[in-house]
Order: sequence, then C-alpha cells, then structure tokens
Amino acid sequence: MSKVKPAPLPPDTVIGGYRVVRKLSAGGFGVVYLAVDSEGQQVAIKEYLPASLATRAPGELLPQVQPEKLSLYRLGLKSFFEEGRSLAQISHASVVSVLNFFRENETVYMVMNYLEGATLQDFIITARELKKQKVFRESTIRSLFDEILRGLRIVHQHKMLHLDIKPANVFITNDNKAVLLDFGAAREVLSKEGNFIRPMYTPGFAPPELYSKTGALGPWSDIYSIGASMYACMTGKPPQPADQRQADDQMGQRYAELAETYPASLVNMVRACLELDPLKRPPSLFALQKELSGPPPAEPAAPVGALQRIAKVFSGFGRKAG
Repeated sequence: MSKVKPAPLPPDTVIGGYRVVRKLSAGGFGVVYLAVDSEGQQVAIKEYLPASLATRAPGELLPQVQPEKLSLYRLGLKSFFEEGRSLAQISHASVVSVLNFFRENETVYMVMNYLEGATLQDFIITARELKKQKVFRESTIRSLFDEILRGLRIVHQHKMLHLDIKPANVFITNDNKAVLLDFGAAREVLSKEGNFIRPMYTPGFAPPELYSKTGALGPWSDIYSIGASMYACMTGKPPQPADQRQADDQMGQRYAELAETYPASLVNMVRACLELDPLKRPPSLFALQKELSGPPPAEPAAPVGALQRIAKVFSGFGRKAG
C-alpha cells in the first residue's frame, strides 16, 4: 500500500503575505502553488514538503515529521533555504527568478516568477505524436541549448549545480524564452545522507555518478544531462539509463541511427556529453558552447529564432505553469 502524500495548502491560505490560489504541481520534495502578492501580482511558490519524511492532513498548515526523521528533514530544509538564497542572487533570463524565500509553518517557501507557456517535454511529446523524422531541427537544437547553457554557466559560477536537467525542467515561455526550473540541492542532500531515502534521479537524464552515494558530482554531471536532453530533442525519448549502460551499453547503435538523420558534428557532441566517464565529457560548459556555435547547421536557418520556430510549429499549444 503506497503512502498517502502530504495534503497541499488549501486555496486562500495566506503565507508570508501571499494568498494561495491553487496547487500547480507536486513532486517528491515539494509542492508548487499559484499565489498572488499584496498587489495582486501572480507568483509561483514552492513549499519544501518531502513526501518521504513528512505528512500533513487536509486543512492543516504544519507538516508532521516523525522524531527519527526530524534530523534528515531539517538537513533538507537547510539545503532548500540555501538554494533559495543562492538563486535569489542570480539574475538571468534562462534561470527561474527567485523573488523571495522565507520560513513559516516549520518549513520553507520559495517565491518565484510565474511563467506561462509549456515545458520542452510537452513540445517533444507533441512532435513525437506528429511522427516527425526529426523532433527538432539541428539549428533549433543548437540555438535552444546555447540559450540554456548561458543560464547554466551563471549557475555554476555561483558554485551551484542543477542536478536534474531534463526537458520537463526546461520551460519555454509564451515570449519564447527557455528557462531552467527545479534545482535539485535539497533532493541531493536527502539522497546522499539518508540510507532509507530512495535516490531521486530521472533515468536516462541522470549521469552515472548520481546513482552512487560516493560518486563525485560537478559541472560534468550537468553536462551529461544536457547531452541527454539534446538527445531527447533529436529522438523524442531519453537515452538508455546510465546504470543499464554500465552493464550493457547499447548507445553505439543509437548514435549510428542518429547519424542517418543529423550531421556527425551534432551527434558526436551529444555522444561526448553522454560519456560514462566524466573525464571524457566536454571539459566545461564554455567548451560545449563553443562546439554548439561551431560548424554551421546542415539546414539553412529560418528567419525566426529557435524558440519561435517551436512555437510556430505548435501554434495554439501551451499551458500555464510555475
């Protein structure tokens, strides 16, 4: 029998001067709400609420944590708070903006700008359903990930890692901006410190070092996930999970198939990012950016930007999210 998830805050709950409108999403480590500030401006608020450590009854404000889990809960809470502090210092169009973060109700809340549009994963699924030979064109992939890498470089310069880059965590706004969402600092602390916590990673997008409690994490870990996300934009699906590859690596055949559709320069770039050995991956995000802007795309560039091309293909497709 699966454990009951903690109940989200009900609509009209006021926290830190913000009024909750509704729940937007929920994951293993938190709940995201649409809320409004004192001036009526919409914001997204992420609440630290790890489902494996805390419970909460409907209508309640305070999470309930068992005594034996309290130290781990507080460790994740501190990491989540520090993540908010660090992100609040970053101002870049490709990184979600943290407007405020505060402690209340024995947890922490992170206030972010509210985005309208759809995730990159949404666009990939739609393209896959259209049975396009190329999910995205080469020029679109190069332009899109150049934009994402610009934001990620700022994150790394602030001594932070993302640790959960995947198409579902890249948001394409209605004004054609790519924004990185859902940083994984609190998730990583809980995974590393708690023996009874199931490691949180996304198969296919997670590097092999994230599967191990002793694996060294660094910028190279995000580079692997960037390569996996580019691969998904080419094929419509994630690459073979890293733990399976360590036992029986089947990616060689997949790269050969990709080379029938995309130029060798792009396929080799993705292949380098997805090396199981971190030392064989591109040495830095800057080096990867140079490769992205290297040889001209095989097809001529359209007169509009990469994200506008996506929006043009899927006109009318979109949703709101925080």
